[in-house]
Amino acid sequence: MIRHFLVSLIFALALPAQAALDPQLVRQLTDEDSGTKVTAIRQMALAADPEAVRVLKAMAEDNLFVAGSQVVIIEGEQAFDAATGKPVKMPASPESPTVNNRIRGELAAALAALKLLDADRAVRLQAVQALQRKAEPELAPLFERALKAESDPQIKGLLAIAKAQADLGNKDPAVRRAAVMVLGETTSPAIRSLLLPLTEKAREPNDRVRYAAISAVKAIDGRLSISENLGRVFTGLSLGSILLLAALGLAIIYGVMGVINMAHGELLMVGAYSAYTMQSIFRTWLPDYIDWYLPAAIPLAFFAAAAVGVLMERTVIRWLYGRTLETLLATWGLSLILIQAARVLFGAQNVEVSNPSWMSGGIELLPNLILPWNRIIIIGFALFVLFLVWVLMNRTRLGMFVRAVTQNRSMAGCVGVPTSRIDTLAFALGAGIAGLGGVALSQISNVGPDMGQGYIVDSFMVVVVGGVGQLAGAVWAALGLGIFSKLLEGWAGAVIAKITILVCIIIFIQKRPQGIFALKGRFVD
Repeated sequence: MIRHFLVSLIFALALPAQAALDPQLVRQLTDEDSGTKVTAIRQMALAADPEAVRVLKAMAEDNLFVAGSQVVIIEGEQAFDAATGKPVKMPASPESPTVNNRIRGELAAALAALKLLDADRAVRLQAVQALQRKAEPELAPLFERALKAESDPQIKGLLAIAKAQADLGNKDPAVRRAAVMVLGETTSPAIRSLLLPLTEKAREPNDRVRYAAISAVKAIDGRLSISENLGRVFTGLSLGSILLLAALGLAIIYGVMGVINMAHGELLMVGAYSAYTMQSIFRTWLPDYIDWYLPAAIPLAFFAAAAVGVLMERTVIRWLYGRTLETLLATWGLSLILIQAARVLFGAQNVEVSNPSWMSGGIELLPNLILPWNRIIIIGFALFVLFLVWVLMNRTRLGMFVRAVTQNRSMAGCVGVPTSRIDTLAFALGAGIAGLGGVALSQISNVGPDMGQGYIVDSFMVVVVGGVGQLAGAVWAALGLGIFSKLLEGWAGAVIAKITILVCIIIFIQKRPQGIFALKGRFVD
């Protein structure tokens, strides 16, 4: 029934618009018989003028009422005559006509088709997006007419695709083949699913159309594969950014003191729980500013993790310098203590840390490639922290002392560098940077007591591959490891990807044990 209506509507849209709506026709919209209502809806839609759209929209939104012989549209406290649109006195007891599913379907079809020719760009865009999901062959002439009248590039492209979708049901093989060729230029999984049945002889008897569909599906598959790999690269960059934040602190600690800190992953956890704590404070005391909890959590995470790092260094690690095995076991014990402390304070279950509204959504590059804002901001945040660490290490007195102790502790002590104090400050700095990594991690992952365990091994691999104490090496190793692991996961699965990466790193260390960028100075002698 709707198809016949759409056909008649398409041809009627070419006729001049009526000057006014027929009151008798408007009255039929409130008739008890559904068939009479359907006829009235179709005849009103044939008018193709704003008044018809206004009445049909009011009926679809249940704002159309009948009061005796009068049909009115009621909006809030005001009433308007449905036929003329003029204000009228509010009726005493208006009745709403019955609008069942059949009527609503007729209304939706009429309104969507009429909106393709609306003056408002947003209305036309919404209409073509709605009709794309049910682009039937009968709609092809309407799409063609709208396409000729359309000037907006985005809407014009969508109309061309919608028309091609509608032409797939055309009886002419040449028209179907042309439609397949147009759809083959897209990068949409939905279009691929639409074309896939046409590759079978039982569904498409014409050889030329079927071969064109096969070629189109292969072309779409190729573009989808490229966009999927681009998505994996982007996800790898965001993962690498978090690994970079974790490895920067670890590289500073290991480079200065030679300490293998197995509790470094728990410093990430401290930063993540700092974000959760600040979110809870804002929800309770500053609900109107909840979107700004994340900037407030950044300094809290840095100083909280730095304080934990200083406490670890002063109470345990300081007494174990030069004793690698004892330090390894001690820091592993510290990691267990921190995990249990988190369970006592926050519970054993994961807690919710939601993205602020300005980190929601993303940038759509392709139909199946959306770059989320939270990952984009994490990458930018990691680069900003990297810049600050570079400035600190290369343009400040503290950075000069850290580099001196890293290269030759004995000589640095002989020329007056307070190596013990530098150890504490370096540990605090490395722990604070790890806390910043925890804040970033809280925006894309679950926050729980065990969250740091999954990143400690990868962080050490970044430090080893990049070179001890080398910021440039840490950057290349972190980003490379993140991208490489995500690409491998997409092709071979997470387990095989992890094994492959470990094997590659073992081979790399055997060939170049000093890392990508070797440390220079007397320390290497």
